[in-house]
Amino acid sequence: MEYACGISELLKGEFSKNAGPNIDSWSEFQPLGIVAGITPFNFPVMVPMWMFPLAIACGNTFILKPSERDPSPSIYIAKLLSEAGIPNGVFNVLNGDKETVDMLLSDERIQAVSFVGSTPIAESIYQKSTDAGKRVQALGGAKNHAVVMPDADVDNAVSALMGAAYGSCGERCMAISVAVCVGEEVADKVVTRLESRIKKLKIGPGEDASNDMGPLITKDALARIYSYIEQGLEQGAELIVDGRNLVIPDHENGFFIGGCLFDEVTKKHEHLYGRNIRAGALRCAGKRSGRSYDAH
Repeated sequence: MEYACGISELLKGEFSKNAGPNIDSWSEFQPLGIVAGITPFNFPVMVPMWMFPLAIACGNTFILKPSERDPSPSIYIAKLLSEAGIPNGVFNVLNGDKETVDMLLSDERIQAVSFVGSTPIAESIYQKSTDAGKRVQALGGAKNHAVVMPDADVDNAVSALMGAAYGSCGERCMAISVAVCVGEEVADKVVTRLESRIKKLKIGPGEDASNDMGPLITKDALARIYSYIEQGLEQGAELIVDGRNLVIPDHENGFFIGGCLFDEVTKKHEHLYGRNIRAGALRCAGKRSGRSYDAH
């Protein structure tokens, strides 16, 4: 927001006198008009804040299409902007699902689209937006690995892995889902210490700030994690810590799962969590082979 407030210094354009014989050249910036942002559920305030402050500061009006899984934060943003005096129609919230997104992408009045979410959806939005002649930036998912070398500070590595894998319940594109341990000795240490730390994770409702992790976002997300765990077991991985069947008192119907840890994961195994981490499961690979493996 602070950067957007000062962006006028970058919007002055350029001027070059005598760029050629009797030629002066200059550039100037103009607003596009109406632009839209399509954002994910996991950071319902932060991600929109990447988009609308700059869009509005550059003279555009903005339509925010938040995730249908948590629409309330976007409504609250609109309320705060209204209280701050933003004119009606400059910042708009449009709730809905895929049909709403398709409407935005096909509307000729919308000049640009910004998206953050999973890679398959990013590819689809990029294709549809460019086909419609819109400017588009589409940020997809990430698959992050941590390589633990034989001479690593294991305690420091384990602390970093715990934060990277289980912070925000692992529901973020920066999360690490795979620990590649180089050598059996360091792998044994990492697995043992991770196991101890994971079992101590405090799981419960999000309103309790003392909890390390809250529930997953939906029932479908929980079912998907269960299916990934079953897939890992079928492929021969060893489930060191099993976070399934977790029951939280007074929240028996919540979408809770504890931390999970797989070991004996090799190059032949499929990535257990697809393109995005959902439960923050960590895997230690190469324990017996004593080497890293290619990950694409």
